[in-house]
Amino acid sequence: MAPEDFVGSISVRRLDDAILEGLRLRAERHGVSMEEEVRRILQDVVNPPERISEIARRYFGPEHGIRLEPPERETHDPIDFSK
Repeated sequence: MAPEDFVGSISVRRLDDAILEGLRLRAERHGVSMEEEVRRILQDVVNPPERISEIARRYFGPEHGIRLEPPERETHDPIDFSK
């Protein structure tokens, strides 16, 4: 059975009232049910979105023939705060 074919459910017992209220408010802000909000939270935790650096490296990394050099910078003398 492929993972996308599996549909399951869970029950979570003994949640604090503060957690339930926070979840209700969060779901309300996003315009979804509490159940949908929990699904979204779990999805983000189990399969977090990619970081922008990972996406950039995938398309522009050295293994793709692209090498970016940092710009040259002028050196400066340290600031003298004794005056």
